[in-house]
Amino acid sequence: MATAPKIFPFVFLGLACIPAWGQPKSPQAVPQVNDASRAVPTGSDSAAQPIDPKSYMIGAEDVLHIEVFRDPDYTRSIPVRPDGKITLPLIGDIQAEGLTPERLAMSIKEALSQFENNPEVTISVLAVNSKSFNVAGKVNKVGRWPLATPIRVFDAIGLAGGFQDFADEKHVTIVRGTQRLTFNYKDYVKGKKEALEQNILIQNGDTVLVK
Repeated sequence: MATAPKIFPFVFLGLACIPAWGQPKSPQAVPQVNDASRAVPTGSDSAAQPIDPKSYMIGAEDVLHIEVFRDPDYTRSIPVRPDGKITLPLIGDIQAEGLTPERLAMSIKEALSQFENNPEVTISVLAVNSKSFNVAGKVNKVGRWPLATPIRVFDAIGLAGGFQDFADEKHVTIVRGTQRLTFNYKDYVKGKKEALEQNILIQNGDTVLVK
């Protein structure tokens, strides 16, 4: 028993010498890589943009929600066909493309009035597939965006998450068919008149290109 105090230091020393590989490892954090060039907006982005039922023009392949008060047979979500029409029970085909949601609701109400007394009809746009624009190049979210509401070049760049490092902010190009329009972002921020005039409304099919 007198030798016991001399053994303990060697036991502790032996434990301290156990190799690190024999001990459980804590999980290491995996580095996250953000590849902005692969970021593509989702369909939820169109819902984030409020659609004015009095001004938005419905197009082919848009998805509509038709609600007829207290009539589940007519309340449904339905896509606009490539021919610009939708089909409803009893009513049959009805033109949707080229009408505002408010005007289409009136058309459906008039048609339903043959079968119901003073029907209440509401139309909302669930997805905008007929009108869109692209943002490409050195921005943080490259992709195709729904043109649900009027938007200008400055706001389109903001919607795409702004510029990446070393982007040319003075020579943003708007590709519109055979046209090549320019926008000087830096001068716009400074309030220069020419740049303010360059901040044009985006049109269906435009591509905002940042080099």
